[in-house]
Amino acid sequence: MFDLNVLHQQLREHVKRNMAPDDIKAAHREFSYLGHAKVSFVAPDSVKKAVADEVNVLIDQAGTRRDLRFAETDYTPRRMRNVTRAEIASLGTVISSIYTAEPILRMLSEVAGEPVHPCPYEPEQFVITCLEKDGDTHGWHWDDFAFALVWVIECPPVEHGGFVQCVPGTIWNKQRPGINRALVRRPIYSMELFPGDLYLMRTNTTLHRVTPVRQGRRKITNMGYASTADLTRNLTHETMDQLWATAPTTEV
Repeated sequence: MFDLNVLHQQLREHVKRNMAPDDIKAAHREFSYLGHAKVSFVAPDSVKKAVADEVNVLIDQAGTRRDLRFAETDYTPRRMRNVTRAEIASLGTVISSIYTAEPILRMLSEVAGEPVHPCPYEPEQFVITCLEKDGDTHGWHWDDFAFALVWVIECPPVEHGGFVQCVPGTIWNKQRPGINRALVRRPIYSMELFPGDLYLMRTNTTLHRVTPVRQGRRKITNMGYASTADLTRNLTHETMDQLWATAPTTEV
């Protein structure tokens, strides 16, 4: 069991002592241009380890296999094991506590160039995914809310898949998603990741996917956040409600 007070103190001290303005400015420029940026500097190794340990325990305790496709994203595949927000909040303590930590929200807001808020729709606040079988993937999609902070717990070498690809500056029309059209009209950017990395993505206007895993495993926890504009938008959650349903689903 982790002492949450100690973790939060370590997080505050890390931000106070180690935040270099140049790192934040560089991440902001990258985020503005590419729709994503590595922000591994926002948390110390002790907090990363606590999050990773909880992820590993919860995948074993509550992970549910999914194999889904959604009309709203042109039937791109989702093949993975995942743990829902409700299960994380019930069985764990670290992820749910770190999610609303003031130093995290402040650093993310600086990188994003605007306020970053906890997601008002609870199922999208924090989730865990594990790609573990040959062909497991989180196919091309957008998210309902503006921001996602992804903590990389485990991932294979890039030669074995499991890396992230992004198409910034795209719009999600749930009735006519047009993913292939977006892929041929705009450049695709790829991101190599390593255990301990964190990255921030503008997920509502950045089409993105995790390429299929061929060997090894990719474990992450995804923390979803809202922009100020999101707080007054009338959003629907078709894909999220089905991807994180209590009972596993095979196809929609």
